[in-house]
Amino acid sequence: MFQSDLLAGKRFLITGGGTGLGRAMGEHFLSLGAELAICGRRKGVLDEAAAQMCGDRPGRVKTYGLDIRDAQAVDAMVEDLFATGGLDGLVNNAAGNFISPTEALSPRGFDAIANIVFHGTFYVTHAVGRRWIEQARAAGGWQPGQPMKHVMSIIVTWVENGGPYVVPSAMSKAGIATMTRSLATEWGRHGIRLNAIGPGEIPTEGMSKRLNPGEEPGARSARRNPQGRAGQMSELQNLATFLMSDGCDWLSGQLIHMDGAGYLANGGNFFELREWSDDQWREARERIEAQNAKDRAQRT
Repeated sequence: MFQSDLLAGKRFLITGGGTGLGRAMGEHFLSLGAELAICGRRKGVLDEAAAQMCGDRPGRVKTYGLDIRDAQAVDAMVEDLFATGGLDGLVNNAAGNFISPTEALSPRGFDAIANIVFHGTFYVTHAVGRRWIEQARAAGGWQPGQPMKHVMSIIVTWVENGGPYVVPSAMSKAGIATMTRSLATEWGRHGIRLNAIGPGEIPTEGMSKRLNPGEEPGARSARRNPQGRAGQMSELQNLATFLMSDGCDWLSGQLIHMDGAGYLANGGNFFELREWSDDQWREARERIEAQNAKDRAQRT
């Protein structure tokens, strides 16, 4: 679909770029000539991913181990990136989520999601965006026809119709959707455009274990989606590549939902969990807590 050098000379930052959707998008960007910076909390995972992604072409992926909930750490990372070559694009991919009856949430549980998705995404976007604006002003201002900078954020279809049992994520992703639309109008005059993708179910290890504990990955979409299947990673890679390329700079401020029309047909959210018994919720919590403990052990 794309020319092999489509992204040659481009440098992108991907948050949460060492695993899952972030890594898959990064691999596709690399295959089309881009250079990357990826960040996440587990530096070892990032370094291993970078080595595998680069293969026999080392040095094309720079890694930063940090927590995007830390605004100072984010600013230091972005300062280093701009001091060593700058950025052409940002992919806001880092996220967290788990299913729970909302009345059972603790403030800590809510903050665990909101601080990553809502606060962290703004910290990174703000740190990158204000430096792009400073660069544009120093050059006498951006003019139509000059290259643009791109921000692409991963959201959810629930921003359109609500997310029962994932309220912290739904609230936070709705904030990112509003940020996308707001900054597209505010920052367009500086040569910055923003768009967002709301993917349906594309099975990954993290998503499956925290949102569909005990289920076969993709089984829910196979039952309910109009196309009778889950999404494929290549479909997200292709759409993200188009948005991060220079093929249609007038496309800005848009939320593009890629889910086989699932949210139009059945809501595309977790409304069906209203039928779960107390035992099913207990089993799901146990699986999620076991996965969280495993992740903490890996980080240490």
